[in-house]
Amino acid sequence: MTEPTREQDREAHDEPAPTSTAGRVAAFFDLDKTIIATSASAAFSKPFYRGGLVTRGDVLRSAYAHFLFALGSADADQTERMRKHLSELATGWDVGKVQQIVAETVHELIDPYVYAEAVGLIAEHHDLGHDVVVVSASGAELVEPIATVLGADHVVATRMSVEDGRYTGRIDFYAYGENKAEAMRRLAAERGYDLAQSYAYTDSVTDAPMLRAVGHAYAVNPDRTMRRLAAEHGWGVLTFTRPVALRVAMRPPTPVLAAAGALAAGAVGWAAWRLLRRR
Repeated sequence: MTEPTREQDREAHDEPAPTSTAGRVAAFFDLDKTIIATSASAAFSKPFYRGGLVTRGDVLRSAYAHFLFALGSADADQTERMRKHLSELATGWDVGKVQQIVAETVHELIDPYVYAEAVGLIAEHHDLGHDVVVVSASGAELVEPIATVLGADHVVATRMSVEDGRYTGRIDFYAYGENKAEAMRRLAAERGYDLAQSYAYTDSVTDAPMLRAVGHAYAVNPDRTMRRLAAEHGWGVLTFTRPVALRVAMRPPTPVLAAAGALAAGAVGWAAWRLLRRR
């Protein structure tokens, strides 16, 4: 995919273009509104309330934040205020209890909201031998179980400071904006990824650094601002519309279909390769 507008933009902003090192390829996926049609943080507010971690008022604030998020109208200031609120809210929480609640409710809360198109795209990348990395501003305790169910290879997520098994309220790493791109570059250096040959998918304009970091960038379900930015940078645009139960989307074939599936595997892999080459 030729991207003259992306190169011009990097020159104008003194941003280094990804350079090819003929290494491995990774596909970086944002989580909220890219893989799942909801906010992971807001989705877990109810079980956290039932578990005594948050109050009813906290649930209402999370619901309001999710409303803004769903409309795509949460700006950087609102996002920062929400980050500060969640940081203060989590202070003193027992890490083990949080992990238990997430493990017990992840399928109930997340399964119905996974985009079928995202699941298919993740499978295509794996078929091509690419690593899949989930990148999210939500806490690692929420993101990692979801990424495991999706079959992702690695996770980039917000990480809270922990002492004596409880959150201190300090944030060690906030996976937001430019921090996402920086974390991607660090992971690429560790794992030998060639970012110039790698892929990134996100819906959010705040993730523009994430898209600029790779050679193949895609805006998913973009709003007007994101669509305009994608046009300026020469990024692809994808539309995901079919949330589907994850256990149905990833259900293994029955014995009757196994033979047919094996015969079709080569054709599917070839088709996936052609699809990504076209993109």
